[in-house]
Amino acid sequence: MTSPGRHRGRRDREHAAHARSLPVTAFGKRRVVDAETVQDAVKAVPQPVRDVLDGVWLGTPLHPALTDVPLGAWTAAAALDLVGHEAADEALAVGVLAALPAALTGLNDWSHLKGEPERLGVRHALLNSAALVLNVGSLALRRGGHRRIARVLSGAGFLGTLYSAHLGGRLSFGLGVRVNRTAFEHPRDRYAPVLDAAQLDDGGLHRVELEGEAVVLARCEDGHVCAISAVCSHLGGPLDEGERDGNTVVCPWHGSRFDLRTGAVEGGPAVFPQPRYETRIRAGKVEIRAAKDE
Repeated sequence: MTSPGRHRGRRDREHAAHARSLPVTAFGKRRVVDAETVQDAVKAVPQPVRDVLDGVWLGTPLHPALTDVPLGAWTAAAALDLVGHEAADEALAVGVLAALPAALTGLNDWSHLKGEPERLGVRHALLNSAALVLNVGSLALRRGGHRRIARVLSGAGFLGTLYSAHLGGRLSFGLGVRVNRTAFEHPRDRYAPVLDAAQLDDGGLHRVELEGEAVVLARCEDGHVCAISAVCSHLGGPLDEGERDGNTVVCPWHGSRFDLRTGAVEGGPAVFPQPRYETRIRAGKVEIRAAKDE
């Protein structure tokens, strides 16, 4: 259930800028980089590339799927090291290679976060980065025949990875990062009047509620009334406060683009489509109900 007050409060939290910073060492000099500066740099990546990293093409977030590969490979390496099998080296190498795309997609996801999720994401990333360095060092030592110390390094890296995975779980399941913000919307399946049809003649986006669920209405270019959930599936942005581009609505928070007619994602970072509503006009009133065809 959503309300205008809750949307405003969430938006205020989104716009509260970062007070955090990241220590960076470059050319022997230590300096501090604002987290927001890093996020802005990531956001400068061309949108088609970011759509690939988001998983728009997959219809689900890409980062969680990619993290399974290094975690699985390093788990296998740890088990093989315990029994003294040299196949651990190959498993370790697979994990190192797989960690790179996982890190890129994770950085892309993190670039939209604020507040506690952002801070937790930094810890998650630093732990994974440390584990990657330890595992690369372990591989180098293994090649040089120093297997005992190599196992210590990769073992420490594996423990760090496990804790980082725990933090990733907190981000997703505890703070709702990358979950579908519309997943639990269950409005009525019977038509109900929500707005005077004449109000749509201005061509704008109009917010209404159906049994507590926020819906954005608009008259599309073909003259039909279109309706989709007003809560962006990415991080809950209010789509009724976004911009309209033809039959597309652009989320005001992070720029996700949705087709007003179908709810389909036209551009990330959102990957989940918006719930769609069927519409009709009776006695000058727009009536809506949850779509039954999906």
